[in-house]
Amino acid sequence: MRADKWLWHARFFKTRGLAAKVISGGHLRVNAAKVHKPAQSVGPGDVLTFPQGRRIRVVKVLGLSARRGPASEAQTLYEDLSPPSDPAPAAPRYEGKGRPSGKDRRNARLFDPSQLE
Repeated sequence: MRADKWLWHARFFKTRGLAAKVISGGHLRVNAAKVHKPAQSVGPGDVLTFPQGRRIRVVKVLGLSARRGPASEAQTLYEDLSPPSDPAPAAPRYEGKGRPSGKDRRNARLFDPSQLE
């Protein structure tokens, strides 16, 4: 099966065109060899390495699919060999309440940190 089609069927990319663009850019490796053509064939047992967002994904192809089915079906097509990534830190918040109100900002101006020492 074509590499771009398999990546699309396995739901790594939203469109087949995006998968083809990543492959054409030389960002896909099949069994550690760089691939530049979206028509490169992949089959069970191949190990694919490619960027997805800010992560580098390493997956082993377990099977092929005739259609782009639901996510549960797509997850049976591969085994994820990527190392677990640390979750990105959450955006800073104001004491867990979200954005501070005008009253909170006025009270913060009254607080003098030098009085703590």
